[in-house]
Amino acid sequence: MIDYGQHSILGIGVNAIDYDAAIAKVIDAAKDEQPMTVTALAVHGVMTGVLDREHFYRLNQYDLVCPDGQPVRWALNALHRKRFDQELRNRVYGPELTLRLCEAAAKNNLPIFLFGATDEMLAQFADNLSARFEGLRIVGKRASAFRQINARERDELAAEITASGARMCFVGLGCPRQEIFAYEMKPHLRMPLIAVGAAFAFHAGTLQQAPPWMQNAGLEWLFRLTREPTRLWRRYLYLNPAYVSLLILQKLGLYRKESTDGTPPKQDLLFG
Repeated sequence: MIDYGQHSILGIGVNAIDYDAAIAKVIDAAKDEQPMTVTALAVHGVMTGVLDREHFYRLNQYDLVCPDGQPVRWALNALHRKRFDQELRNRVYGPELTLRLCEAAAKNNLPIFLFGATDEMLAQFADNLSARFEGLRIVGKRASAFRQINARERDELAAEITASGARMCFVGLGCPRQEIFAYEMKPHLRMPLIAVGAAFAFHAGTLQQAPPWMQNAGLEWLFRLTREPTRLWRRYLYLNPAYVSLLILQKLGLYRKESTDGTPPKQDLLFG
């Protein structure tokens, strides 16, 4: 297992970690019924934090931030390689982490809850997981309301998840809503909250994944852009060049941002 701790990518602490170590952390927290926030960040996720001081603060309160995108893994190696015993060779991709955690949950008899997406997608996602992992106990699922929820609705949802007997909760709301949800729900649930984004759609079979060669080359963004150009072109046109430019400045010592530079959120923005 590889776990070199959290290191700054544009001021956001990202764990230099592999799948085995990440899974061990989550499973240990699930067994001990400990609150935990987990996400897997690609370039868009990192830049969402960089451009928003409150979200920057949220991300730096996370217990585990996995390097989801190859450009995030490359950045860890480029900026912090001297602190590692060996190069970080693989990313921790959210959809793959989801499958490996479900496999571990089945082996350890740890029930799971699914939150997010639509009723139709959740049903297909749950069916596919159950067919793939014998013994996996999906004890509850709730579709997103696709809006902010109030404190009463939050408490009712937390009570529902707790009453289900789940020991971990997967959250698929899209970035940054899922990270906001996990951050704000952590005080109300004694289990890992794992923000995995497109994993719900990928494993439900409603969204196609990039072929392995494009994933390995860091071109997954290009594949997704060709599938959803209207929705995604602004994201990739502006954020990808900004990410590369700021990384170069950080490497040169001209961009310095500490994890403490964020601003605590003034109010809850809980999406449900």
